[in-house]
Amino acid sequence: MQRQILALDMAGTPRKWVSAENAVAYYAKGVVAYEFGAVEMIFHGGWQRNGVRSCIQVSNIIAVRGPEFITRDYSRTPLLNSDKLYARDRHLCAYCGVQYRERDLSRDHVIPVARGGRDTWMNLVTACRACNVRKANRTPEQAHMPLLYLPYIPSRWEDFILVNRHILADQMEYLLAKVPSTSRLRATCSAGF
Repeated sequence: MQRQILALDMAGTPRKWVSAENAVAYYAKGVVAYEFGAVEMIFHGGWQRNGVRSCIQVSNIIAVRGPEFITRDYSRTPLLNSDKLYARDRHLCAYCGVQYRERDLSRDHVIPVARGGRDTWMNLVTACRACNVRKANRTPEQAHMPLLYLPYIPSRWEDFILVNRHILADQMEYLLAKVPSTSRLRATCSAGF
């Protein structure tokens, strides 16, 4: 498992997770504007004529200058996938409240697709397979299975937490500082889930 470096734009907004090798390339090009966090890795290069060996220290969080790091749309809805949905919902079934492993979970459409429901953050919850089968092609009200929590659209900051399972402490601290105080994800991450 390779550690990921959190790459920010000049304003400090997360742009993407990058490999340490890509981070080294940003350092070598001179486009790293500033950095936070501990030094994650030290890369040694070749020897210079004067006997000094080149060395690049890569921090956990870097801000990068350049056109690919200009944030244009802060209101963009994060892309949806099952892994991020399960993480958002803390691997808890929305109907029985039991926490499951990922392989025992499924995506449930609150309003079924056959009834006009869409594949969106606000219409999807995590459900165990048994509850999803029991609910079938009905709304929670029709199935007499009330939701134990409501779906929500993760913020940009929450999305960066949801997409990476191996976040270092200083990266998590940086991201959590901007996560809404009402977020379920904040409670999960603070508890060390």
